[in-house]
Amino acid sequence: MRIVVAGGTGLIGSKVVESLQLLGHDVVPAAPGTGVDTISGRGVADALKGADVVVDVTNKVIFEPEPILDFFTTSTRTLLNAGREAGVRHHVVLSIVGVDRLSHPGYLDAKAAQERLVAESGTPFTIVRATQFFENLTAMCAGMAQDDVIVPPTADLQPVAAADVAAALVDVATSAPLDGVVEVAGPERAAFARFIGSALAARGDERPLKPDAGAGYFGVPIVRDSLVPLGVARIGRTTFDDWSATQSS
Repeated sequence: MRIVVAGGTGLIGSKVVESLQLLGHDVVPAAPGTGVDTISGRGVADALKGADVVVDVTNKVIFEPEPILDFFTTSTRTLLNAGREAGVRHHVVLSIVGVDRLSHPGYLDAKAAQERLVAESGTPFTIVRATQFFENLTAMCAGMAQDDVIVPPTADLQPVAAADVAAALVDVATSAPLDGVVEVAGPERAAFARFIGSALAARGDERPLKPDAGAGYFGVPIVRDSLVPLGVARIGRTTFDDWSATQSS
């Protein structure tokens, strides 16, 4: 199959590209660095010519409501419109576990809008919602710092290795469209402090943790199960401790 991976040079996309190539597929890593810009539209139509599947893992770290909404809706419409012209038979998009239960101006609402565009496009689709990546825990720590203390929520996390998310995307992309949602999470569910504390310790960061039930997630109010799967989910094989061991070796 010819598969276009939008965002194909990033953390997840590069892993998806490599795995699909090893399986023998004709893979196009589509990103500004490869001449494909889903915001301006530059190179998109050419990249999608003859494509059977589009895997959208594009991302932008912006938390202001209007710019991030514009990014995801513009990029998604560009890919969907070009895909329709090219005869794409399956549109796969990476999203976030909990985005259907949380509404907050900014990143989460922008991802929810992206999901709606895909689901209502008329193109066969699969939405893959993942929990937070192990690789992003350090950035999460930074967002929870208050003076010399880290203040995480008391809610639960079930983070997952980026490689396991990529593996799920590869499986979905090479299977029939579900016209629905697949959720992906790590093998361990525990409070934020369990993972945040380990991430800090691995860096030699001795700042204390003060979990707070009122603390939000990047400004989003959450409860205990806001960010974890509530039903059936695909569970990654990599434990947090095993992943951590590979980072320190």
